[in-house]
Amino acid sequence: MPLDLSSATPFQRKVYRVMKTIPPGTVRTYRWLAEKAGNPKGLRAVGSANARNRWPLVIPCHRIVGSDGRLTGFSAPGGLDLKAELLKLEGVPVEKGKAKGIAD
Repeated sequence: MPLDLSSATPFQRKVYRVMKTIPPGTVRTYRWLAEKAGNPKGLRAVGSANARNRWPLVIPCHRIVGSDGRLTGFSAPGGLDLKAELLKLEGVPVEKGKAKGIAD
């Protein structure tokens, strides 16, 4: 499915490419994603890219969590409740707002 990424910055495009490689049932941290996208200190930039992600099911930003597993920021309708449900559907245990089993 071709996506129009013309409004994304080069770094955002890298973030999106990396996120698309995270398999269902796997969660990664913002730090991991920043490192893989080539900017180890770019955690906020990763958060910004996720917030601007217009295709949250195609570019699976729900698989990105805080360093302690905390579910943070999900701009799709339904917010963090939907993020938790998507992760659970993929087999990721979520308890008290935290995903278990970070793969970093």
